[in-house]
Amino acid sequence: MTRRPTAFDLTADDVSHVRPGETPLADAAVIVEEAAETDDLPVPLLPVRRRFSWSRLFFSAVAGILSLAIGLWLDQLVRELFAREDWLGWLAIGLIAVALIAVVAIVAREVAGLIWLRRIDRMRRRADLAAARDDRPEAEAVVGELITLYADRVDLAPGRRATEARADDVIDGRDRLVLAEADLLAPLDAAARRLVSDAAARVSVVTAVSPRAAVDVIFVIVATLGLIRRLAALYGGRPGFIGLARLTRLVLTHLAVTGSIAVGDGLAQQLIGHGLAAKLSARLGEGVINGLLTARVGVAAIDVCRPLPFLERRRPQISEIMAGIRAPSAK
Repeated sequence: MTRRPTAFDLTADDVSHVRPGETPLADAAVIVEEAAETDDLPVPLLPVRRRFSWSRLFFSAVAGILSLAIGLWLDQLVRELFAREDWLGWLAIGLIAVALIAVVAIVAREVAGLIWLRRIDRMRRRADLAAARDDRPEAEAVVGELITLYADRVDLAPGRRATEARADDVIDGRDRLVLAEADLLAPLDAAARRLVSDAAARVSVVTAVSPRAAVDVIFVIVATLGLIRRLAALYGGRPGFIGLARLTRLVLTHLAVTGSIAVGDGLAQQLIGHGLAAKLSARLGEGVINGLLTARVGVAAIDVCRPLPFLERRRPQISEIMAGIRAPSAK
């Protein structure tokens, strides 16, 4: 049975004409508006359940077998040295002890680097969510963690004092993060731009004058890894070998995801602007391209290493970074 069209007075309080199970039109409009507001809120990411990994089990078993083999070899070596001379055996034991201490220190550094990476990623996600929801308690927690992260940085002491002085002020959650970003991260962002600009300049010059392509590849890889390590140290991290490898993977993943931004970020304009140089000299053109790519990797590394997302401060632009190449190259 088809229901005939009916006119309703939305201002009337009597809704007795509404059938059971139906929603009044006024309430329906409110529900639609609330749903639209809810859709604007960021959806929290659910934790990913880790599955059983056969490859991880395999490498763990191989590592255990190698550890047992090395232990048996060292035991046999020490016994043979004691059989010859006692002092040779004690010397071997001392060297093994020194090696074990060094291994423990290396493992501790690697674990600290991985903890820092996870801490920075968690802090950035929490700050992004708190800024989107304007959540004051969560923003205060993120700012407190940021102050703790830079508690031993002498160069950021004025910023810490300014941030702590606003702890009792009535400020919205997003504004609290914006002020902390300006006080604590503004000096680091300026230093990060200089690091990326200097690295891009070195890569441009070296690859332009290098006679071998293999030398270019090696130098670009070394310069890029060094840039990522220096940016991590600038923002408070000390990644070891494993931490640097994971950080590099995150940077490359971020670069692949945001690669389309490069065209609007000034990369195309830089390529067109240096087109004349590429026509005059093929090597010079290759150097410029390598410098641009190094700068792009540096910008991605800043996004990964920065403990807060870019809220009010502008993300570094490729054109601004490449503008600083003239200064190093003129020295």
